[in-house]
Amino acid sequence: MADGTTYKRCSCTGTDGKALGQKCTKLRRPGGGWSHRHGIWSYQIELPATAEGKRRGPLRRSGFATQDAANDQLAQVRELLALAEPSELTVRNQIADLIKRTLAETDVLPSVEVTRRKIRTRQDLTQEMTVAQWLEEFLKRKRKIEETTRRSYEGHIRLYLTPYLGHIRLDRLKVGDVAGMFEQIEEFNDVIAERRASAEREVRASVKYRRPVSTATMHSIRATLRHALNLAIRQDRLIDFNPAAVLEMPAKTRPKALVWTRERVEEWHRAFRDYRTAERARRGGRRIDPIDAYIRVPRPSAVMVWTPEQTRLFLEEAGRHRLFALYKLITLRGLRRGEACGLRWKDLDLDAGTAHIAWQLVQLAGRVHEGRPKTDASMRTIALDAGTIATLRAHQRRQHEERLAAGEAWKGTGFVFTQSDGDRLHPQHVSDQFLWLAYLAGLPPI
Repeated sequence: MADGTTYKRCSCTGTDGKALGQKCTKLRRPGGGWSHRHGIWSYQIELPATAEGKRRGPLRRSGFATQDAANDQLAQVRELLALAEPSELTVRNQIADLIKRTLAETDVLPSVEVTRRKIRTRQDLTQEMTVAQWLEEFLKRKRKIEETTRRSYEGHIRLYLTPYLGHIRLDRLKVGDVAGMFEQIEEFNDVIAERRASAEREVRASVKYRRPVSTATMHSIRATLRHALNLAIRQDRLIDFNPAAVLEMPAKTRPKALVWTRERVEEWHRAFRDYRTAERARRGGRRIDPIDAYIRVPRPSAVMVWTPEQTRLFLEEAGRHRLFALYKLITLRGLRRGEACGLRWKDLDLDAGTAHIAWQLVQLAGRVHEGRPKTDASMRTIALDAGTIATLRAHQRRQHEERLAAGEAWKGTGFVFTQSDGDRLHPQHVSDQFLWLAYLAGLPPI
């Protein structure tokens, strides 16, 4: 019975009340052939021994209308068992456990192709991989990526994909599951807005560090999931279909940049004064953070631009700050925040009037990371005007004075822009100071 056999039986009982099973005379026609009207077809086959080496009882299944139907399922059992070599005892045992469990749960046999894939990728056949488990494996395999990209993947997985989809079996993930995740994210966006507007401090505090998820961020979350599922298809063939790839989402549009005209500035200042008055009244006269109010007041567009005159006013205010050279360099030469923070003296040639952009400091989960710009196009050499060169030389002299004052406590990081002890800057500190300078200059935010 190692290869299994099919047989016919019925539920008739004899005079002693015992089931006749295969001995019932009605199972055969007078000529010896099988009766088409009596009994049902069954099959049985021996399964490999357990992990402890104990003999299993044979697998028996019945309820088939024809012998061909019973033979077809028996052939599928044989094909499943043949996926492992006789010497692969652990795999053969897992296949047997998988057959029995799947039949008990679904009344159908496991897919031969899916089982073959799992064996080839050395998965435990007794466990079904969930979305969360695959996403964890996905991160382990993404070794040669930028740290910023890794942090982005980790954030999407930790905050959204695992909480909403992690419990679902990978091979059962559907388009509706992914769409449902984004619907719940949008619902929580509404909750954040409602709680922020609450008069109760405890309610506002419950979403203090939560920001609404924008459409652009949702597209990024979907891109992370799509990439992870494509890897499951390409490398391990764990699934045949990528639900994230066909999901329709709202178009991701870039906001239109607007200039701060006089009328827009006047309207914003009125809104700013009204907001501060309302917030102070709502908080019972308690002080409010001016910068918090400064960035919360709605603007005509998410992307606002200063005029040249407004930019001049900002630089005048920044001229009294120790990082004036950094803000002037960003303003006039278009450096990104991380590129300005990562500029090193060895990449700066004040005699030739050039700066080579080859390094950056980025903020990841509150920590500062050093590295090269993400793309080759970002690696560039820029020309410096005479005014900027003079400002950088003045900054160099000030840094030299700070180094002498710090003595042995000076940290020789080699960066052009540093803290007062020579340590590297935190990019967020640069942004915070920028907001303060713009606020003190009486300018609307950009």
